[in-house]
Amino acid sequence: MSSAAQNLHRVCIAGASGRMGQMLVDTVRASGDCVLSGALDIPGSPAIGLDAGAFGGQATGVAITADLATGLSGSQCLIDFTRPEGTLAHLRECVKQGVNVVIGTTGFTDEQKAEIAEASKSIAIMMAPNMSVGVNVTLKLLEMAAKALSTGYDIEIVEAHHRHKVDAPSGTALKMGEVIADALGRDLKDCAVYAREGVTGARDPSSIGFATIRGGDIVGDHTVLFAGIGERIEISHKSSSRATYAQGSLRAVRFLAGKTSGLYDMFDVLGLNK
Repeated sequence: MSSAAQNLHRVCIAGASGRMGQMLVDTVRASGDCVLSGALDIPGSPAIGLDAGAFGGQATGVAITADLATGLSGSQCLIDFTRPEGTLAHLRECVKQGVNVVIGTTGFTDEQKAEIAEASKSIAIMMAPNMSVGVNVTLKLLEMAAKALSTGYDIEIVEAHHRHKVDAPSGTALKMGEVIADALGRDLKDCAVYAREGVTGARDPSSIGFATIRGGDIVGDHTVLFAGIGERIEISHKSSSRATYAQGSLRAVRFLAGKTSGLYDMFDVLGLNK
């Protein structure tokens, strides 16, 4: 094997036939330092056995498989944007094989998050509800804004996604709420309001409200509103393509290279925790 080939990051993609999976396959192919080493999909998928690049008309030489041991063999890192149950199944095999994981899946329960944390003692894991560099910079801005606007401002988070998204609020919206609550010294579990209907009474000034929109092919829009008396501040991020998530995922792959354990987030990848 040449020295150039040895320096390549060998990446396996979970959910390889899906929209995000195909974006990841294309992004890995277009990168100069990553190579597709495996492609996974659920048993019974019509994509099983097809070349991972077939949907984009480009041959990769990697067939999509439902066999986790085979699909992960020879990989250094798995990128997973599937469902919680599938991600955890993949994670267990990654622990067996010593494969690092980039997790973009959302909707985990506290128990499932605990399993991921336990797995991070054996392998390196980067887990974030949103891999977009812009979103993570937005999170840092929200932290700063929340500290400066800690009194006299009501906080509402509005998010919009495509009609196929199955969890609500989005993982990104929840992360925004967590960042804001932490900056204010609150626990999001205690102050979040996810629904309003009927006679709700006056707004609790310590609450953080969430509103969810689902429709069409919206990739992902998030706005945080700080509403005061006589003014309001809106901090927004709008995604027009999943490409930003894929590029962020590859940055995470590069960040994890050489690490053998630990649980990280995109702030670590981007150096925003310093």
